[in-house]
Amino acid sequence: MSESDTPSWGIEPVPERLRVLGVLDGLLLWSNLSVSLLVIVAGAFLVLPPSEFGLGLSLPVAVAAIVAAAVVGNVLLGLGGLIGADARVPTMVLMRAPLGRRGSYLPTALNIAQCLGWSVFELIIIATGASALSEQLFGFGGVPFWKILFGAIATALAFLGPVGFVRRYVRKFAVWVVVASLLYLCWWSLHGEHPVGLWHRGGAHAFWPGFDLVLASVISWTPLVADYTRFARSRRAAFWGTSLGYFVPTVPLFALGAVIALSRHISDAPALLTAIAAGGAASVLALLALTVDESDEAFANVYSGAVSLQNLLPRIPQRLLVAAVAATATVGALVVDLRNYQPFLYLLGSFFVPLFAVLLADWLLAGRHYEPAHVFGAPEVRPEMLVAWLAGFCLYQWLSPVGPGWWTSLVAHTHPHASPWGGASLPSFALAFALAALARALSRRPILASA
Repeated sequence: MSESDTPSWGIEPVPERLRVLGVLDGLLLWSNLSVSLLVIVAGAFLVLPPSEFGLGLSLPVAVAAIVAAAVVGNVLLGLGGLIGADARVPTMVLMRAPLGRRGSYLPTALNIAQCLGWSVFELIIIATGASALSEQLFGFGGVPFWKILFGAIATALAFLGPVGFVRRYVRKFAVWVVVASLLYLCWWSLHGEHPVGLWHRGGAHAFWPGFDLVLASVISWTPLVADYTRFARSRRAAFWGTSLGYFVPTVPLFALGAVIALSRHISDAPALLTAIAAGGAASVLALLALTVDESDEAFANVYSGAVSLQNLLPRIPQRLLVAAVAATATVGALVVDLRNYQPFLYLLGSFFVPLFAVLLADWLLAGRHYEPAHVFGAPEVRPEMLVAWLAGFCLYQWLSPVGPGWWTSLVAHTHPHASPWGGASLPSFALAFALAALARALSRRPILASA
């Protein structure tokens, strides 16, 4: 089997000869995707003052939210990877099974918007880090230059496809340099500080908003996960490679962002990267390693954006779609403000938490296995499943209205109430899962749909 067979593989089920990614490949891929400057910045949002789009949590509450959400989110992410390996198709094509062919178009459009949004934010983070480094070393910031350069790099990586990316990039990248960089930043964030004092520093005790923020960060990968695990050797390899690979770096990186924000008295998210760059030569090297490693997140979102577009436009060459997504993300990175990041995360969670609940319920009631006929022989629309998904979304928004100002003002007319059962993520997941399972059972659809 040649890796050249996989870069542009479309929406058809992946044949056995191309299912070559084992547990180690999954661990390397998903741990690299989890090691992200964006995750560190998101950790800072947990403790930043509310006036700066932060939650203002105390460190103990932030750490508790991080751990709980990482466990829940990565179990769900692993299950998504398992379902992808079972069906062997991209996630948005997979959504045809529960929602119908045309029913899958709505989540596809949302996922394309998500991939573009994440690509934009990744390029902003990379360019901000690179600018801080070049300003410190050469007196030249050049943020727009770095956005364009790394947009081109993300495009080149996306052209490799998942198998080529793992084997030509991830396996050959100096992983130990990244690990050493993170260990140094952990030491640097606490150097000259009193850890006990940081731990007992005051802050809000709103556990569930922090839980929802971290869970949204993890769960945002579920609409992309099958794009990669469809090349896994087995369902077991997909589950453990994905869930453990993404989980291991998640907790320390979120916590690192929170600690740096507190110990270095950061007032906003962009200042976090500037503070690291100004921390001395070792900090500069650590930031350099993380900035270079960040390009894999941009790759993933550009690639998955193109693959999702193929669910709508299957006849257009994937490479052309990759180029279009990368170009759009690069332009977006030149005009978007990083400070709008937190509401974006919450809004994504409100869509994709209940969406995955619907997929999981349908897959379980289909006998924990999807045949090609489930996907490609699905009816045009399954309205009952769309209702289950949108009901979960509406409950999420009612419990925790998030999004642009015009949207939250509109939702305010419904008199939202904070959930007594725990945030918005878990109740919306439970409602969507229960409604989807009920609808699936009452419809008495056969376990194998007719082609």
